[in-house]
Amino acid sequence: MNWQVYIILCSDDSLYTGITNDVVRRFNQHADRQGAKYFRGRRPKQLVYVETGHDRSSAGKREVAIKKLPRLEKLQLLASDSNKVGNFSL
Repeated sequence: MNWQVYIILCSDDSLYTGITNDVVRRFNQHADRQGAKYFRGRRPKQLVYVETGHDRSSAGKREVAIKKLPRLEKLQLLASDSNKVGNFSL
């Protein structure tokens, strides 16, 4: 399967990082407060980053690596060439 790593900008301006094999479905689940407990106290505002071309294992490893980045480096990632967010419409 083709897995993606994604980042969502939240209502409190925090950045949530996750993985999925269907970004649109997963964003909608977060919006409906299904799944991640992170969204119990905040709402997803916008999908701001998608990285494609992963299998389940590499997506999980990349998610962990991104979560360890400082906020400034995450924001730089959003502007990078690896961001494929334009290929997905919610």
